[in-house]
Amino acid sequence: MSMSDFAFCLGLILKGLSLYFVVVALFCIRKPTPYPQAEAKNRFAILIAARNEQAVIGELVHSLQVQAYPKELFDIYVIPNNCTDKTAQAAEDAGAQILNCTASVHCKGDVLHQAVGQLLHGLKPYDAFVVFDADNIVDEHFLARMNDAFCAGAKVAKGRHLAKNPTDSWVAGCYGLYFSTFHLIFNRARANCGLSAKLVGTGFAVHRDVLEQLGGWNTRTLAEDAEFAAQCARLGYRVAWVPGAVTYDEEPNSFSISLRQRRRWCSGIMDVAQAELPSLWSAWRKKPTMLLIDSMANLLFPFVQALSPIPLLITAFAMNPSTLLVAWGITLSLSYLGSATLSLVASRRERRTVKAVLTFPIFMATWLPLQVISLFRRTTVWKPISHSRSIRLPSVRPAIPR
Repeated sequence: MSMSDFAFCLGLILKGLSLYFVVVALFCIRKPTPYPQAEAKNRFAILIAARNEQAVIGELVHSLQVQAYPKELFDIYVIPNNCTDKTAQAAEDAGAQILNCTASVHCKGDVLHQAVGQLLHGLKPYDAFVVFDADNIVDEHFLARMNDAFCAGAKVAKGRHLAKNPTDSWVAGCYGLYFSTFHLIFNRARANCGLSAKLVGTGFAVHRDVLEQLGGWNTRTLAEDAEFAAQCARLGYRVAWVPGAVTYDEEPNSFSISLRQRRRWCSGIMDVAQAELPSLWSAWRKKPTMLLIDSMANLLFPFVQALSPIPLLITAFAMNPSTLLVAWGITLSLSYLGSATLSLVASRRERRTVKAVLTFPIFMATWLPLQVISLFRRTTVWKPISHSRSIRLPSVRPAIPR
């Protein structure tokens, strides 16, 4: 097989997978039907893994204590791990209960494994478990909207994830635009066609039935959220999209920290793909469903993106240099304008900065080298990101889309 034939075949496979994502994304045009409001009946255990989060944990606990949901139907548990500050004291002073990790902790999955193990069959019969990151603050209707979803039959549910500091820097602003864009073309689209929302590692809830079937929380990779979502898909559980359940997350202001964080995400999903794709394929062969196909496609996407330059580079060697320069110029210009326009459409009711909109295409373009690097060298150690912005809920509430 010649190099041109190889480039053609590889390009065809990559275009086929890319076309799948484009077709699914078109379903975002229709606004999803919200879950009907239901009587408060589900009892929630709220789990917060925390490592050196003394500066921010209090505001998260406060935002949970003022939930528009009966206080007797939820408990707040903070699980300090590897702390060298007074995270536990700050959480306890704010009104949370403390769960201690009795075994070593290397990543967030280890924390959730121990916390779920203690509470799943404990004295209080919790209906569902909710997970937040320690730097979050939560809209007061979060639990009420999750209760609506569970009363309607959902077993796993993901809320809307927004940046709580989008105007701090262009980097934080790009994160805000990224999440808004992702919610539109991925989560909203999949909600409309009966597929799973992306289970990002904060602001989600899991029914006890799922955890009992899985034998607790048992993930091994640094991308515990993607790994758990794959386990749910294998069992046939769809991740419901609940846009009314809003969580605000503190985003990095440093571009270098952003690269480190996103590389860990890329690397982690590749690890999940290697661990979970064989079992997903086996499940699909026994009972073919679109849920399994979509889950496998999502796990393959980082590899698709990492390999996408190969056909372009092979084709480029056969082109006239001047023609190649013009083609790349047109392609990059259209990609820049398309990315910036999409970010504006997705975040039209949210706070943003001019710098964030102008640099968003560059932010998105940096995913490609991160995927390529992760293809050859994986991240194996989770490194914490320092959080210091103690922001109260009223200062970010205007960002909630109406």
